[in-house]
Amino acid sequence: MLSIGAVVTLYCAATFILNTAYTEGKDLKESCSTCRQITDNFSKGFDRTAKKNFGGGNTAWEERKLSKYETSEIRLVEILEGLCDSSSFECNHMVEEHEEQFETWWFKRKTKHPDLFKWFCIDTIKVCCPKGGFGPDCNACVGGSERPCHGNGACDGDGTRAGHGKCSCNHGYQGEFCLDCIDGYFNEERNNTFSKCTECHASCKTCTGSTNQDCNECKPGWEENEEGACIDLDECSKEQSPCKEDQYCLNTEGSHSCKACDKVCTGCTGAGPNHCLACADGYRDEEGTCTDIDECEQADPACPGEHRECVNTKGSYKCFCSSGFEEQDGVCVQTPEPASDESQEEPDSKDTDTPMPKHPEEHEDL
Repeated sequence: MLSIGAVVTLYCAATFILNTAYTEGKDLKESCSTCRQITDNFSKGFDRTAKKNFGGGNTAWEERKLSKYETSEIRLVEILEGLCDSSSFECNHMVEEHEEQFETWWFKRKTKHPDLFKWFCIDTIKVCCPKGGFGPDCNACVGGSERPCHGNGACDGDGTRAGHGKCSCNHGYQGEFCLDCIDGYFNEERNNTFSKCTECHASCKTCTGSTNQDCNECKPGWEENEEGACIDLDECSKEQSPCKEDQYCLNTEGSHSCKACDKVCTGCTGAGPNHCLACADGYRDEEGTCTDIDECEQADPACPGEHRECVNTKGSYKCFCSSGFEEQDGVCVQTPEPASDESQEEPDSKDTDTPMPKHPEEHEDL
């Protein structure tokens, strides 16, 4: 039996190997990306300098001058200087490290190997693979390099010297080869090398075709009818509503939603004041619609007492004292006349005890 120290050592070693492999894989992918960026920028620089130092005439002198510049070291240096942003360490380091390879290709290999990306990134410094290849030896991805993952997914490490070549399937596909369909999709076409997964009808959990009659199993919120088709289950038609007392149920395809009743209702079957089960306090039913009760127009005064006025509000009313009166101890009394200037010169301390007018009384839900 291994000692605890040995187990810890093995665990640390395994963790180090996994972390190292992950880091190296990440670095290889970034190196390929950097190399591709460099060769793309080289092509742009080549096009940019194509007409440089050429006046546009047709003299033999200009043609000779252009011909010399076209393959010159001066032109190569100008292109190399524009390959990387100054802030990109990886790009500048790769160009500097492989400057001799660029010179070799420019002066000796360009004619025979016009594809700089293939010659430099794939064949020379070996940081990339051809499309459909992965890993140190550029092995073919699952499904073949021509159609990685049979065209239904992405091959890990595709085009780089990294990755494990396994497929990450596109939505709708699954399996090692991305030829199988996930639940909710069916194989419209299928053979050993090709698969086309098409979405089932919205009512199907699994299916064999595109209609609601091709379901193997209905989704929640749908039910099978006598003809074997999946149809919408109307949750709102149940005797016991799935919603709260102050809500009404709104059926949707495969589901339902609960909406708030109108504020004039106590319970409801739909939106608006004409779908109330009962009217809220302060409202009454008038020909099937809950409308506001004007308490101020009732036979019994809503605001009893002299010099008191009533104002109707939605669902309630307010009482307040008439103009020139103020409330004191629940009674509207006449507002005192302002004191004369002489009496205000030396105010009596008792005057400070005069109560302030109160706010109007509010009556809610009466």
